[in-house]
Amino acid sequence: MDLNTTPEQEQLRGQLREWLRNHLPWEYGVGLPPRFDDLGDEVAFGRRWQSDLAGAGWVAVTWPVAYGGRGLGPAENFVVQEELARARAPELVGRIGVNLAGPTLLAHGTAGQKARWLPSIPPAAALWCQLFSEPDAGSDLAAVRTSARPVDGGWQLNGRKVWTSYAQFADWGVCLARSDPAAPKHKGLSFFVVDMHAPGVGVHPLVQLTGEAEFNEVELDDVFVPDDQLVGAPGEGWRVAGSTLSHERGVNPRQLVIHLQHLEELLSLAATSGAFDDTRLRRKLAQAYVEVRLFQLHNWRSLSKLQRGLEPGPEGSILKLYWSEMSKRLHSLALEVLGPAAPLWRDATANPGAGSWQRAWLYYQAASIFAGTNEIQHNVIGERVLGLPREPVAAEGGP
Repeated sequence: MDLNTTPEQEQLRGQLREWLRNHLPWEYGVGLPPRFDDLGDEVAFGRRWQSDLAGAGWVAVTWPVAYGGRGLGPAENFVVQEELARARAPELVGRIGVNLAGPTLLAHGTAGQKARWLPSIPPAAALWCQLFSEPDAGSDLAAVRTSARPVDGGWQLNGRKVWTSYAQFADWGVCLARSDPAAPKHKGLSFFVVDMHAPGVGVHPLVQLTGEAEFNEVELDDVFVPDDQLVGAPGEGWRVAGSTLSHERGVNPRQLVIHLQHLEELLSLAATSGAFDDTRLRRKLAQAYVEVRLFQLHNWRSLSKLQRGLEPGPEGSILKLYWSEMSKRLHSLALEVLGPAAPLWRDATANPGAGSWQRAWLYYQAASIFAGTNEIQHNVIGERVLGLPREPVAAEGGP
């Protein structure tokens, strides 16, 4: 694995850095995003920013040029994402479309589906959401109960989805539904693209620990989905969804750079607060440094695999499991370093970071849940990476 970037990749980094210095809404690398009182205003701001970024060719750089990309490789994409995060550029509001729905359509969509949906994703002209998890089938996606019944010209969907990010602003959603209830769990699923403005689609925001409401519960009540919005063949939904999940759990350069920045800020906070004088905290800070650097190595390993033309595969579960637990430990340590200021919130006096550490701690409690719970990641690693046998289910009445 070569950890050195090429001259061409560094040239790309320099071009992006120059563009960012001229177009960022705040100072490169040190600015803070504006505080929005309304999520709708934040999304509108995000759409304008992503449109500007896409107009300069800095969104979906691995996609074919015909669909708004640059046709570059995964290493170049890593450089771009790393530089965007290092600059503290606004996160893509259309990241579900760019990172999950788009790559899935590129892998499994028809030529017509690609031409219809892909060009509007990079500039955030259309926003996407992911309709996978359900109230009674969170990370166990093979247990989804949302039904897809064949009707004249398409399918009729009924069910509920939950934890759907930005569904209240989405134009389209990728949806996993059960099209054959008689088939085995993994065989009876199909993958649909749902018009989020169609009759029967109901969206209900869910308030999170942070006080924000980017997650939603989505009701599908006799929602009609035309045949040309089925991705792949009926019953192939599990295979198609595998592409979505592998990208969701695979290489994560933005989270890597964010945590490198968090680590740097935490060490600076510890130095100014005297936390290094506490032997117990000093050991934890050293451990946090090592863990974030290990996360960097995990990312490089996954990137090396992508560079060889291989899919992220189930090994992405190892990376997701690692960084989610690492992140929770890092942010818990941040509150220990804050000491008496830990219970404070935004705008409180004598609160280093003006509440950003407390908000981050609350947000990253969900790290072990989103993109598949850590319990599910353990199962995936055990069964699909290590090849361990599944425990047989005891017969009814047995031990």
